[in-house]
Amino acid sequence: MGGREFYFAGNDHFSGEQPTRAAVLEIQFDYSISTMKSAKIDKLLRGAILVLTVAFVYVISSAIHERVVVAGDSAPEFSISTDSGRTVSLPNFGGKLLVLNFWASWCQPCAEETPSLNRFTQEYRDKGVVVLGISVDKDPKAYSAFLQRFQPAFLTARESKTHEDYGTFMYPETYIIDTSGKVLRKYVEPIDFMSPDNLSFINSSL
Repeated sequence: MGGREFYFAGNDHFSGEQPTRAAVLEIQFDYSISTMKSAKIDKLLRGAILVLTVAFVYVISSAIHERVVVAGDSAPEFSISTDSGRTVSLPNFGGKLLVLNFWASWCQPCAEETPSLNRFTQEYRDKGVVVLGISVDKDPKAYSAFLQRFQPAFLTARESKTHEDYGTFMYPETYIIDTSGKVLRKYVEPIDFMSPDNLSFINSSL
């Protein structure tokens, strides 16, 4: 009697008589083990890639930003010519408090907080608060378009060094600095500058 051929899971090939149930179960078991091993290896590889990516970002950011300024630190000194022609420097910024805001035109959270920063500036400009928004934009056209769209009430400048001195690489980021050059508070996320918490802090610091 001619032999018959059978194909089972895993492409295992048999010739001759029909294999026993034990043989079929063994094939299925081997296939399941192989599949589990492949899935485990794939999971481990994805985990390793994630860890390496995080480590790479950390190393790069650490290399670029040697220091991260936090509340309680002395703010790095700077001197910047704003778009209005006024020069703002630290510690001599011409007021009681300096609100230093780092932003970018391509940063959506920056755009979302700008209206409240405008209202805050209008409310406190005559109370000794100087608000300076430094853009890290490399594209002057994008920068100009942002200014035209939002019409900032605060002082603005496009500059690429100061944010590195402060260790700022995510935007927006805001520092509230007193006349001695001390960072009183730092915001590492977009905020409502007219919120009760912020206004209370500003009023108590004036």
